[in-house]
Amino acid sequence: MTDLTGRHLIAGEWTAGGETFQSAPVTGDPVTVHCGGKAEVDAAMKAAEEAFLTYGWTSREERAKFLEAIADEIEARGEALTAAGTSETGLPEARLNGERGRTTGQLKLFASHIRDGAYLDRRHDEALPDRQPAPRPDLRMIERPMGPVGVFGASNFPLAFSTAGGDTASALAAGCPVVYKGHPGHPATGEIVADAIRAAIEKTGMPKGTFGFVQSNTTEAGEALVTHPLTRAVGFTGSFRGGKALFDLAMSRPEPIPFFGELGAINPVFVMPAAQGARGGDIGTAWAGSLTMGVGQFCTNPGIVVLHPGDGADAFVDAARAALEEVGPQPMLTDGVASGYRKGVEGIASVSAVKEHLRKDCSDRQGAPAMFEVSGKDWLAHPELSEEMFGPAGIVIRAASADEVMQIAKELHGQLTCTLQMDDSDVDTAKPLVPVLERKAGRLLVNGFPTGVEVADSMVHGGPYPATTNFGATSVGTLAIRRFLRPVCYQNMPEALLPEDLRG
Repeated sequence: MTDLTGRHLIAGEWTAGGETFQSAPVTGDPVTVHCGGKAEVDAAMKAAEEAFLTYGWTSREERAKFLEAIADEIEARGEALTAAGTSETGLPEARLNGERGRTTGQLKLFASHIRDGAYLDRRHDEALPDRQPAPRPDLRMIERPMGPVGVFGASNFPLAFSTAGGDTASALAAGCPVVYKGHPGHPATGEIVADAIRAAIEKTGMPKGTFGFVQSNTTEAGEALVTHPLTRAVGFTGSFRGGKALFDLAMSRPEPIPFFGELGAINPVFVMPAAQGARGGDIGTAWAGSLTMGVGQFCTNPGIVVLHPGDGADAFVDAARAALEEVGPQPMLTDGVASGYRKGVEGIASVSAVKEHLRKDCSDRQGAPAMFEVSGKDWLAHPELSEEMFGPAGIVIRAASADEVMQIAKELHGQLTCTLQMDDSDVDTAKPLVPVLERKAGRLLVNGFPTGVEVADSMVHGGPYPATTNFGATSVGTLAIRRFLRPVCYQNMPEALLPEDLRG
């Protein structure tokens, strides 16, 4: 691919449709993009349904080779992707190169996962014709693909959580065609990746409708994707407001469908007394680094820290503030993200019980650190302080006692992560917290910080509502494939009619 088209990819063809809009890159020239709507989504979804009649019955080896071909085609476009991604999002070149590696790595991981076949959870209860008082039929069960899946891209990960990101990779691995609604924050990056998937489809002989790509900067395409009668499930990563609206649409359909939405979190960090006393300053510096990584635009950003009374609390605050003072304004992903961040910071600053340690001025598309402090009692009394600020802002909560720390933990909403900063002598203090935090988050960490989600078999990137709309799922790691499968039991079926993976 040499020139950007600004078009949609439908049934293997680059197609114009809808009015056009201009992208808003941080640097470089804007791109003219077609804005798709109901008509484009309908065409792409019908092509996906047609493709499913073949793609849903491909072998695991065929799909594994397809996923690997996508990874190869993405790497072949690496230079163009990095240039487009840095221009559109302001993310540094090293970050884009690393994210590209993560994207291709998870495609290859899913290829290995489906080759192994354990995810199919195959079961067989042989017939017992002589059983009394009634014979048992031959029963075989296997996980089967659901059908076409709608996927929404994330603003903060233009590669790993977007066009060929984890939702797309896991759905394709399961045997489900994908219709992807492009993110208006990085349309050029999205198109380049979509072209890589198109090339892989041609190279491996997959049906042309296996992947569709609809560009849009309005809500029409997203709403059409969720409500289309052929859509069997949806993967979404984004804001609570947008995700909740789409989730409600999915539930209000004549036939509701699974909506796997990741909606954000404040990812609390609990500093235990011994660790706080021994290394409170070091923990404060490290927290500031995690808080400002990527201008704070990670869904696992540790937005609050809970301190125990006693030694090390002041050292934590002083060190965190000093580290944040060194961080200047930086471009955020979109104008809308920057505006939303500033409004969130202003909202926290307006709460009379909150002490402001640091709030740097920033304007336009810039984001700058902010740090606040509040007592445990006042945090519990002001539920608005538990809302996510998508950016480099954090709140330090000073608890008055271990009992108040426990109460704070119990009052938390659903989270993606909860972290314990602790030393060996903190085990007895931390032990009562673990059962509480386990019910609040999909991932519990000891030491370190959550702004790094390993793509692995054991990873859970999900959590109770409102962190996600489905607490039993993950959007990262091989377990993500289960979102797009459903169990089917075959009773007394001739072997010739069984799925290939159930024969023999």
